Amino acid sequence: MSDFIQVRGFEEAVRPPIDPRRARITDRTGPVGVRSGEASPGARLGRIARRVPEVVVKITGRTRDGGHLSSHLLYISRNGALPLEGPDGERLEGRAAVRMLAEDWMAEVAAEPGRRRDSSVSLSIVLSMPPGTEAFRTQDAARDFAARTFGGTHPYVFACHTDERHPHVHLTVRMLGDDGRRLNPRKADLQQWRETFAAALRARGIEAEATPRRARGVVRKAERTPLRKLRDRFEAGTGPPSDRDRAAWREAMAEGATGAWTEALRQRQAKVRRYYVAQALALRRSPSAADQALAGELEAFVKAMPPVRTRQEALEQAIVRRGKTRRDEGAAGPERRR
Repeated sequence: MSDFIQVRGFEEAVRPPIDPRRARITDRTGPVGVRSGEASPGARLGRIARRVPEVVVKITGRTRDGGHLSSHLLYISRNGALPLEGPDGERLEGRAAVRMLAEDWMAEVAAEPGRRRDSSVSLSIVLSMPPGTEAFRTQDAARDFAARTFGGTHPYVFACHTDERHPHVHLTVRMLGDDGRRLNPRKADLQQWRETFAAALRARGIEAEATPRRARGVVRKAERTPLRKLRDRFEAGTGPPSDRDRAAWREAMAEGATGAWTEALRQRQAKVRRYYVAQALALRRSPSAADQALAGELEAFVKAMPPVRTRQEALEQAIVRRGKTRRDEGAAGPERRR
């Protein structure tokens, strides 16, 4: 696909809604030993059209003191049963070694000039892939990611968990760097972390991408785990609804609650779809069999893209359905009594 026909709009379609220049601690993603051409627009477009797995890189929390740090490290090491791996491949095994690491980090942090008592000690990050991904490749990609992102600046340890359906790595990074600077990532850093992790996976033979939601036709954000668990308990009748859900239902019940931002989402999504359609039409004019195949994949991808539907709209539709059900039950009442 050396003569790949590219229409204008690719960068806009896959550009995250954040400025990479706002990253505080991460440089732009560089080559990670990738095969020739795999970082090209054509190769990336093919991965998007095939819906290759999207990497997950998320910050799951911060520790605040020595006890919290020790408990967290014992958790990710499964109470010392799993080795914790750090820079240069050193491995810590057993509860005593884990506790000693926590004490060493706390000693360094306690000596920080002007440190506030409530400042974070470590940052907890999870890197994961869907079920079926080989765990050892995920772990090796995480090893590469950690070395490229934090090696030489911030101490870290990680452990790979394989006791769930999807392999994932728990990475814990000390907030205080060896140079005295504290870790303070922004959303732009997180996006670049995703791109670095995806590139590391591809270098190990695992297809992976780090595209923004809009490039895949997804509008709604992934739900946070604590909120999902609260909703599950409420729906099971074992707990109250969350404050956020209460507010969402009130807003959905308000007449005309759907605002201009929903229309903006639709317009932005329409632009992304138009790009894919234009790209498919351009590829159809190519004599290359590979381009023709990619055109077909893009056409199928656009047809399968979900409609723009926000959570608020989903709640509004649920309210309408509930009202219709109650009216139908009320109308059927007299018939049932006869």
